[in-house]
Amino acid sequence: QIQLVESGGGLVQAGGSLTLSCAASLRTRSTYHMAWFRQAPGKEREFVAAITWNSGSVYYHDSVKDRFTISRDIPNDMGYLQMNRLKPEDTAVYYCAADRRSWMPIGRTVEDFVSWGQGTQVTVSS
Repeated sequence: QIQLVESGGGLVQAGGSLTLSCAASLRTRSTYHMAWFRQAPGKEREFVAAITWNSGSVYYHDSVKDRFTISRDIPNDMGYLQMNRLKPEDTAVYYCAADRRSWMPIGRTVEDFVSWGQGTQVTVSS
């Protein structure tokens, strides 16, 4: 199991930027995929971005492509989501997720990830 803790959420005006961080804690050293999801009030949790275990590939939801950047610091077990040109529709609780099955292609659904953080609120005002 991987324990994940997000930070960096907050209130920002439309057009502004925020960087979310995700700190991972593992009992035993292993490789794992990482991803970010978000959930707005009354909506299902949706995929935002994902990065493979070796940072070799990244994937984005079309709605955030060219505005968000996912990255990770593998030696220090950290993940990041740089969010630029934020829009009110980006308002949601953002969750970090991890999947130890690094031999598998990285998934983009909630069911593909076993480990989840508690979430961090991002609010974008118009």
